[in-house]
Amino acid sequence: MPPGYYLPVQSIAAVVPAYNEADRIAATVTAAAGLPAVDLVLVVDDGSKDGTAAVAERAGAAVLRHARNRGKASAMETGAEGVRLLDERDGPPRHLLFLDADLGATAAHAGPLTGPVLDGEADMTIAVFTTRVKLGGHGIVVRVSGSGIRRATGWQPAQPLNGQRCLTRAAFEAARPLARGFGVETALTIDLVRKGMRVREVEVDLAHRATGTDLRAQLHRARQLADVSRALSTRLLRRGTPAG
Repeated sequence: MPPGYYLPVQSIAAVVPAYNEADRIAATVTAAAGLPAVDLVLVVDDGSKDGTAAVAERAGAAVLRHARNRGKASAMETGAEGVRLLDERDGPPRHLLFLDADLGATAAHAGPLTGPVLDGEADMTIAVFTTRVKLGGHGIVVRVSGSGIRRATGWQPAQPLNGQRCLTRAAFEAARPLARGFGVETALTIDLVRKGMRVREVEVDLAHRATGTDLRAQLHRARQLADVSRALSTRLLRRGTPAG
């Protein structure tokens, strides 16, 4: 190796937004910590009431806590800021790998998401789950998000709401401020594609908890639909595209 030449350290911080996931967070943290290039697992406890933070800490994660539930986008922002502060102390900026807290042991299969980012071939990767789980009614929100992304950018991802994503720090900063709540994934895709960043879908063998069809699940999907619709309306109107 020539004198003065060095390879920059390419490391990954796994950021895990979590809300009342005490039953699965330990398995998710353990699996994420074993991924290639991951040298930090940071859990953002978004106002949980079930001991999620304590379980995550025992599993070896760094933990940041919100005093109240502020939503997924806010948890992602908090996690990314926590990583940035650690990077200022530890060295070169880490890439960011966002993982859902309920992946459990399947988080060990998230490695393919990091490869294209580490290799400089993508600015953001989006997971496409190889194992499909029927989520009763969830398809409505997926269709709204997918068709909206296509109208805004000309590209339609296979799983537009998938939260498992790896981004460079530059890509994350380019997408800020993040859209609120569950509109964050839809907005991330639109904003980065519009800015000419390279977005790639990657098949991974991950799975999370099905949301079910009870009243609580239906209310969750209603909030999802409202947040996704809000994110789309803002971006379509900004470009002069009818929102209807």
